[in-house]
Amino acid sequence: MPIAFNQGMLVTIIGEAVLQERLIHLLTQLGVSGYTVIPAKGGGSHGRRMGDIAGYNTNVQVKTIVSQKLSDQLLEGLKPFQETHALIAFRQAVEGLFD
Repeated sequence: MPIAFNQGMLVTIIGEAVLQERLIHLLTQLGVSGYTVIPAKGGGSHGRRMGDIAGYNTNVQVKTIVSQKLSDQLLEGLKPFQETHALIAFRQAVEGLFD
């Protein structure tokens, strides 16, 4: 008997660490049941973010698995953050062992 995997959308948000609590608040408002926050380093169009000093010039990566509809709402809710902060977000269809 084959294993039945759940399907969802993995949303990955990479942004300035100063946004962390606001991102978590948005997730909570939308009813997201779980998320993971990971410190992130790297470089891109907004320059290098190497995290040399805690809380300064650092990024976080926030990941969550949600429905297609909720991923639409989440991506829409992130747009205002891009107006004032370095932030990117993307989604991928995933299947696996999750609720």
